[in-house]
Amino acid sequence: MLLTATLSLLLMQQAPAENVDWDAEFGVEEVERDRATGEIPVEPYEQKNENAGAKPFTGTDMAETFGGRDGIRQIAERFVEINFADPRIQGIFAGHDEVRLRRTIFEQFCYILNAGCDYTGRDMKSSHEGLGSRKADLNAIVENLQQAMQEQDVPFAAQNRFLSKLAPMSRDVINR
Repeated sequence: MLLTATLSLLLMQQAPAENVDWDAEFGVEEVERDRATGEIPVEPYEQKNENAGAKPFTGTDMAETFGGRDGIRQIAERFVEINFADPRIQGIFAGHDEVRLRRTIFEQFCYILNAGCDYTGRDMKSSHEGLGSRKADLNAIVENLQQAMQEQDVPFAAQNRFLSKLAPMSRDVINR
């Protein structure tokens, strides 16, 4: 009986009208990317190196150990790629500007490793606000960074030194 009633209701429904702009109907706005950078524009904020969340290493040894700017870029790119594909945390990254994330992660790593870059991203607290990140999510992100560094043959001791610079940021990254 229930199946018959359900089938009757389905058969009586009308097909949706053709040529309806459903995005407009539901108020979905198309976001235009910056033509030069490919990034989605963000609200203005104060850009400063302190926003990177850690002071840079002294000297250039760490930057050289990570392969200079090119090696750091490869690590940052791979790190973002792994995070977007990781089923444990991909929900956190869904809908975010991957182009901007790749750039700011590279700048952050490059700045902290003292490879001669400036960091232009937002501070850690405001950039992670509302993401609902948990300690387990941060652990997965650290594992992904370790994987990216291992793939680039960064020595284990250097990985740990870098992670120790990033670790204090956890209080600004974890929201729940």
